[in-house]
Amino acid sequence: MLSNINFYPLIRPLLFRLDAETAHHKTLDMLTRVSQIKALKNCLYGDMPQLPKKVMGLTFLNPVGLAAGLDKNGEYIDALGALGFGFIEVGTVTPKAQSGNPQPRLFRIPEKQCLINRMGFNNQGLDSFLANVQKHQYREHGGILGLNIGKNAATPIENAVDDYLIGLRGVYPHADYITINISSPNTENLRSLQGEDELDRLLKALTEEREILAQTHAKQVPLLLKIAPDISEEQCIAICNIVREHSLDGLIATNTTLSREYVRGFDHAEETGGLSGPAVHAMSLEVISTLRRHLGPDIAIIGVGGINDGRHAVEKIKAGADLVQIYTGLIYQGPHLVKDCVNAIKASGV
Repeated sequence: MLSNINFYPLIRPLLFRLDAETAHHKTLDMLTRVSQIKALKNCLYGDMPQLPKKVMGLTFLNPVGLAAGLDKNGEYIDALGALGFGFIEVGTVTPKAQSGNPQPRLFRIPEKQCLINRMGFNNQGLDSFLANVQKHQYREHGGILGLNIGKNAATPIENAVDDYLIGLRGVYPHADYITINISSPNTENLRSLQGEDELDRLLKALTEEREILAQTHAKQVPLLLKIAPDISEEQCIAICNIVREHSLDGLIATNTTLSREYVRGFDHAEETGGLSGPAVHAMSLEVISTLRRHLGPDIAIIGVGGINDGRHAVEKIKAGADLVQIYTGLIYQGPHLVKDCVNAIKASGV
């Protein structure tokens, strides 16, 4: 059947002739057009197996989601939903629009199926983001939507809490869950917010504000923290303690890495930015395992980083993740990766 044919290997060489950021935008525009034609959508993506899972009080149609960063402005939620994701996370959004770092800022390392990005939270700002988010129909079909918030580059790190509070208030009514992104390497000093004192101050302010918002909107929206892979076990344990203290609902492990060991010697390997793809998989597994040991079973973990096939998704779950997310693997493997991951998790019985 046509629905079982993977057309992406035919398309990818054409996309890879373009620079990575141009290809990114063209792919999303093409996906939007395809998703509006039912017959073409069925040919490309086929039927998505259901594998419901309840996490953080939310029922996910399946445990495979899209990581933040691919749709920064919430413009493509419905088109991406057509790929069969059980949940989609969009952003990172900052209070004010910002252009991000100068181009070029996205680089492929195809020999290792990796990407390096130094995008720098480029986005159209909170108002535009919310206008886009309110147009989608993905949630009406059972999809779970996560909204990812960050701080503006121009905001001094000592005032970062103010930006996160603005973001939290803005996205709260429209999110199934909210992610606090303090782990991108492409905003100066952002990862310093993972320090014990800084993180304690940030989470105290955000969880106190969430209680006010929960009363105002008559709903409790789960709050998650996205962390880096480049942390020691001691740092990881300290984060676990603070997360428990402030009653966060989950963690996303992990963001991109600053390490270049996996890609050393290849073109673009020394570009500044965060490295994603298979280079992050083992690092992510280690962080997930540490988190699960110290958090216990009640706090959710979303495993992300280096999922290139169904086997990697299963390994994330076995390490302690409740759900998984993909991004770079989608660039290299295409839309069938979503179905492959769901099928592998289903077959594994984890």
